[in-house]
Amino acid sequence: MTNQKLSILGSTGSIGRQALSLVDELGITVESLTAHRDTATLEQQVLRHRPRFVCVVDEKQAAGLKISLGHTSTKVLSGADGLCRLMEMDDSDTVLSSIVGIAGLRPTLCALERGRNVALANKETLVSAGGLVTGTAASNGCAILPVDSEHSAIFQCLQVAAEGQSLHRIFLTASGGPFFGYARDQLEAVTPEQALRHPNWVMGKKVTIDSATLMNKGLELIEAMWLFSVRASDIVITVHQQSIVHSMVEFRDHSVLAQLSQPDMRLPIQYALTWPRRLPCPVPPLDVHGMPALTFEKPDDATFRCLYAARRAAEKGGLAPCAANAANEVAVELFLEGRIGFLDNGELVCEAVEGCASGGADSLESILETDALTRQGIMSQYI
Repeated sequence: MTNQKLSILGSTGSIGRQALSLVDELGITVESLTAHRDTATLEQQVLRHRPRFVCVVDEKQAAGLKISLGHTSTKVLSGADGLCRLMEMDDSDTVLSSIVGIAGLRPTLCALERGRNVALANKETLVSAGGLVTGTAASNGCAILPVDSEHSAIFQCLQVAAEGQSLHRIFLTASGGPFFGYARDQLEAVTPEQALRHPNWVMGKKVTIDSATLMNKGLELIEAMWLFSVRASDIVITVHQQSIVHSMVEFRDHSVLAQLSQPDMRLPIQYALTWPRRLPCPVPPLDVHGMPALTFEKPDDATFRCLYAARRAAEKGGLAPCAANAANEVAVELFLEGRIGFLDNGELVCEAVEGCASGGADSLESILETDALTRQGIMSQYI
């Protein structure tokens, strides 16, 4: 039992819902919850977990929820600014940051500024503002605990390494998504419905499309650079379609440690919430005699251009990762709406990275300006 207080930014999404399925058994008190507009799910979560605060970004939906929760003691906040006000008002020990996209940046920074440990499931926060976020965490004595299965695997492997065992390389595994092995001409006719059929994981739409384009792995590469203080050249991406090995680390003596488990997000979520302890988890045990043969293959970044663009952004540095992330967020929306083709995702991200002005991502203002300008530049082509 942990006896900790938890706030969840994005509690109605896949990560938030799975986290809430764990809290009772772990003895965690839910302090606050947030949603963008899914108040039907949020209301049920409030009635079940009785948080002190909730925030709904959509003002109209927030007004309705305030009425329906009038008989409870839960205070309802609203708007994007409400997310940061909530971080100032609640009394949580840990904040699970699982809002999708750049929208998670401000409230995550607010949580770190208030001295909260952050269980980070929002990879775009570190991609767009890695130096700012890690610097804020360091100056306030906060821990950033990775929730992504791959970064959690790396983190777990590093926990058992004794002092003086220097990290040499990271092997970041990728499922390959539903189109691994496809040629460019095969990808031209891919539909959003096809791209949303991930073979191993059940995730939200944006993350699922990112997995199909391999942008998800590019974003994770940049995130890993900040989490583990490594260069892009120290990270090897390998396609592991079975999703059993969640990542590996190699030390200077060429010993390699790996973390294996069923492809179930409840395990990395729980580890982030209970670290450094390991507690019983509802994830089924791994049947080593019944699991499939494990394979590892090189990704094709000439075909999956999102992966190429993300690595290029990582090498370029500065505001380039922010531009890459913004371009990808817009491209995913356009693709889901049927306004661009599958391969256009990669081309738009490549253009944004190469067209990004030089400059450091050392302030929230410069990061948000780059994000906005990138989005405007792409959307102006599709008005």
